Amino acid sequence: MSVGREAVLERMYAAFNARQVEAVLAAMAPDVAWPNGWEGGVVRGREAVGEYWRRQWAEIDPTVTPEAFEALPDGRLAASVRQVVCDRDGVTLSDQVVIHTYSFRDGLIATMEIRKNP
Repeated sequence: MSVGREAVLERMYAAFNARQVEAVLAAMAPDVAWPNGWEGGVVRGREAVGEYWRRQWAEIDPTVTPEAFEALPDGRLAASVRQVVCDRDGVTLSDQVVIHTYSFRDGLIATMEIRKNP
């Protein structure tokens, strides 16, 4: 079961990195809860997530590449991702591995959480 969800996430990350907002949002539940890792807090709903990303991309240029997945006992799926954030001139501001943890509902992403890799 997690293999299908891994494929969804692989496509989602590729679309995010290509700035294909609608393709990424299509993988999410309409009432998705998504962390605002840039400004803080949580945004709710596809439209709010899209607006958040557009604001973010106007200021910084993040790229996230999944390196590994782990199915968790509670049914969530954790993705270890390399996150590289550059400024608009291409200067690297950060390069780190973080953990994105997803819950799914009806085959769509319902929530995502971010935590630093220990």
